[in-house]
Amino acid sequence: MARLQYAAIFICFLMNMLDGMDVMIISYTSASIGTEWNVAAPQFGVVFSAGLLGMAIGGMGLSPIADRIGRRTMIVGCAGLMGLSIMATSLVSSVEALGLLRLVSGLGIGGMLASTATLTAEYAPKKTKDFWVSFVMSGYPVGAVLSGLGTATIIAQSGWRQVFLLAGGLTLLTLPIVLIFLGESLDFLLKRQPVNALNRANRILQQLNQPGLTELPEPPTGGQTSASVTALLAGSRRMSTTSLWIGLFMSFATLYFLTSWIPKLASNAGLSLQLAIYAGTVFNLGAFVGILTQGYLSARFGLRRTIGGFLFGTAALMVGFGQVSGSVWVLVLLGLIGFGIQGGFVGLYSVAARLYPTEIRATGVGWAVGLGRVGAIVGPLIGGLLIGAGFSMPLSFVAFAVPLLISGVATLLISSPDVP
Repeated sequence: MARLQYAAIFICFLMNMLDGMDVMIISYTSASIGTEWNVAAPQFGVVFSAGLLGMAIGGMGLSPIADRIGRRTMIVGCAGLMGLSIMATSLVSSVEALGLLRLVSGLGIGGMLASTATLTAEYAPKKTKDFWVSFVMSGYPVGAVLSGLGTATIIAQSGWRQVFLLAGGLTLLTLPIVLIFLGESLDFLLKRQPVNALNRANRILQQLNQPGLTELPEPPTGGQTSASVTALLAGSRRMSTTSLWIGLFMSFATLYFLTSWIPKLASNAGLSLQLAIYAGTVFNLGAFVGILTQGYLSARFGLRRTIGGFLFGTAALMVGFGQVSGSVWVLVLLGLIGFGIQGGFVGLYSVAARLYPTEIRATGVGWAVGLGRVGAIVGPLIGGLLIGAGFSMPLSFVAFAVPLLISGVATLLISSPDVP
């Protein structure tokens, strides 16, 4: 790969690290905010849901725009939206204002996830595309872990508002990096052909050490494909798109059940309070390794079989999790579950990037992201109902192993010559 490709992939990885940080800081600061405002923990449910709803709307609503204005332009806009709204969060004094700003920042996060995955797929070589898309998406748990390690110290020294100021400021500081070093997708320029596309494409080709063009190629046969959800469900894509959406919805429902309830479930399993707090970090570290491993194996053995194996294996681990109690083996199994579930569902982003042509690729990835986030809203709610109804920890894990089995089957039902 040329330096331009490495630069694009690294910047997309960095932006997803910021996504992970910006999503998780509300979880890390909620206790301090609740104490200062004298607000009970259940009232923060609307704040968490607002952020997830924003991500769902951002993924589904902004991604078709990225197919019209370009992936780089959308990344710049989303970074600005995230940075400003997160910095503004440091000024709020009510749960309603906090929820509104989490909704706005969620819009940027959802659009960012879709655009970085799409741009990476279009910059990476075909042979290693699945690995690089997974690598970029692994920035999300890395950002979650790093922000978790630093937040406690910042809150102790300067208060929770400083956390949002720093997170928003760091996000805005990336704007010059994106504007200077990140190029637009060559596929987008050649197929969508925006203003000055030929000159911009030739600058990229020069940096890729490839010969320039004297004129733009003919547009795709049949004219431009409309960047809309109806195009995702047209013709032979309908079955694969539906299966992809089901797979991501079910995976996200289980993932967010786990991330929302891990500390409580780990404590119920007999861990000390300190080890229960570490459980979330262990889960995300396992996720990082799992995402990279999945990307490597998918490049060798194919996406669908690898993802299906990860999801089925994780379902088996969740069924067996209830048999482990009161030992550090609980942490080991949580790390393995994080390895499997995040490695599996992130692979579905690579499927989305392969399944759709350039003209609707960001739309396809964005709707996959958005519908996954709808599952993220539903999962914790169902988990809370089960726990409130008296379900034991082993039974709760068995119940949420079922969506993973459905997700694995849905993945295997995806059928496209472009998805190995």
